[in-house]
Amino acid sequence: MSPARVVSEDPVGVVTPDDETKYARTRGRILDAAAYVLSRKGYAGTRLSDVAERVDIQTPAIYYYFASRDDLIEEVMASGLADMRVHLQATLQALPPGTPALEKILVAAETHLRHELEISDYTTASIRNRGQIPSRLRIRADREEDSYGALWRQLFDEAACAGELRSDVDPRISQMLVLGALNWAAEWWDPRRTPLHAIVADAQRLIRGALEPSGTDAPGRGRR
Repeated sequence: MSPARVVSEDPVGVVTPDDETKYARTRGRILDAAAYVLSRKGYAGTRLSDVAERVDIQTPAIYYYFASRDDLIEEVMASGLADMRVHLQATLQALPPGTPALEKILVAAETHLRHELEISDYTTASIRNRGQIPSRLRIRADREEDSYGALWRQLFDEAACAGELRSDVDPRISQMLVLGALNWAAEWWDPRRTPLHAIVADAQRLIRGALEPSGTDAPGRGRR
């Protein structure tokens, strides 16, 4: 958490709305820079000097906005997962009424990959550093991860209840395997070798092939 700022009773020291706007803008730029560095260099390799260089400020100035390096990283981690959750919710809500449950899972997979690999340094940083940061920094991120996972559980439960999953797969296990595979793409994907749309298309084909009932599966037999 950022250290509290003291507002002086002297009118010269009063924080004006313009000051607050500038503060929020600079804080946001620091977070953006930290997400960029963290997504590429990892927890151990992220230095405040690298963050400051991207923002074009002196390194000590960061402490006006964040009490420590770990506070900054914690904010990035939680923000990345929260942003991905909100983005997925909005994408699903924008689908036409009556969209089949399995199609929603395929849309969610594309949304996850594009947000992770193309849209958000925050999300990339959160996913790539999940196992690197100390447990004390994971509390907020864990809560956001649980909320995000709940969206996916709902999708798989809906598909199972609608008979849109194979009868011989477990929705929970399948969900975890799918999310694990999607997350791992942040570690190996090289945009210079494979375009993102090809990754999305292959992921959707694999998911459909693994989950969609065969002709011998009776409707409504999905496991719960």
